[in-house]
Amino acid sequence: MQLTFLGAAGTVTGSRYLVSEGEQRMLVDCGLFQGYKQLRLKNWASPPFNPADLAAVVLTHAHLDHSGYAPLLVKRGFHGRIHCTPATFELCRILLPDSGFLQEEEARFANRHGFSKHSPALPLYTREDAEVSLDRFQTHRVEDAFAPAAGLTASFHRVGHLPGAASVLLKGRGVSILFSGDVGRPNDPLMKAPAPPPACDYMVVESTYGDSRHPQTDIETELAPILRTACARRATIVIPSFAVGRAQLLLLALARLKAKGAIADIPVYLDSPMAIDATQLFRVFTSEHRMSFEETAAIGRVAKLVRSAEESKALATRSGPQMIIAASGMATGGRVVHHLKVFAPDPNNLILLTGFQAGGTRGASLAAGARSLRIHGQDVPINAQVLQLSSASAHADADELLAWMRQAPRAPKHTFVTHGEPGASDALRARIERELRWPASTPEFRDSVDLA
Repeated sequence: MQLTFLGAAGTVTGSRYLVSEGEQRMLVDCGLFQGYKQLRLKNWASPPFNPADLAAVVLTHAHLDHSGYAPLLVKRGFHGRIHCTPATFELCRILLPDSGFLQEEEARFANRHGFSKHSPALPLYTREDAEVSLDRFQTHRVEDAFAPAAGLTASFHRVGHLPGAASVLLKGRGVSILFSGDVGRPNDPLMKAPAPPPACDYMVVESTYGDSRHPQTDIETELAPILRTACARRATIVIPSFAVGRAQLLLLALARLKAKGAIADIPVYLDSPMAIDATQLFRVFTSEHRMSFEETAAIGRVAKLVRSAEESKALATRSGPQMIIAASGMATGGRVVHHLKVFAPDPNNLILLTGFQAGGTRGASLAAGARSLRIHGQDVPINAQVLQLSSASAHADADELLAWMRQAPRAPKHTFVTHGEPGASDALRARIERELRWPASTPEFRDSVDLA
């Protein structure tokens, strides 16, 4: 078995692992690169393999940096099956067409206003491309073995993080390798704890927070005083949020805070059709999260749901106090960038970041204290207050990742540390070697290894 790292090596996004076993080739994850332009350009480049030669794709979960390349893969000739859990498929049915639609909208907007360097600006793929790719999906229950390609068997194992998220155990010719995907937190207020990793010969583990420890403060305790202060000055609070997982965690915290009178009952707008649809799925996959039946209903009531573009534009005419939760979580596109153009120049307002901000994204620039952002060909001044929550992450921190790995029935022969910025990945590698005494390394983009 041969493993080639075609993404999430030296960076957080673009998760793609090419597995070759004899004449069979398949991908574990096919995500989009996000952040710096040199990374995003990899989405447009021809892959170092023929998509038509792939037997299968197996997805760890639905976030676009793990699944968002699937429509383009199918468009370029892939005709195999895309394997995932039932919840991952339902989320991909929401995320992938929305991703294509947003790319079409951004291309149209760029062409209409003439700020793109390309003439005409084109989407990476369209909504129709995404819908076509959904016909290639095939679902499997957690822990049920299936054969994605001849000579290979696979199974999914829950890791929290968001509904449907799973590690992937791949076996072939006496060799097994576990791909962690994104590992959730053991005490996450929304999602259940990850299951222990199964025994494996090799492990590929994420390291998003490989050099960090999350604070012990819970999100309600951190969020309440921030919102009370902002509401007292009648601010508009703009929250860039990931549509799946983060938006629902915020809604849960707001519902609980409002129920006990800890914050004012200001208008909250969930301005993301994708997040609205994803919230409905939490009512379907109740076994995967910690919310009670009453709480799943409450998160659907705590915010006013904004679906149409006209309703979204109308929010710009409203004055605070109000809260707008909109995608995307790193402000790379979507409706939130329009809200930033309107509300960020006013020092009375608040921009509240709620998750990891990959380098090269607008969210990372905001977190670093940027005084302006380039949006739609314009330099938008950032005079609003910018804060970043430290308690909202759905990723395990370094201690939690090590604790998860310690539960493995036996030590792998080797552990590959991926899906992190270089400093985070190397810090986790060092701790794996020092504390677990497992051989570990941080592969680089397009590195290839033979698994004996």
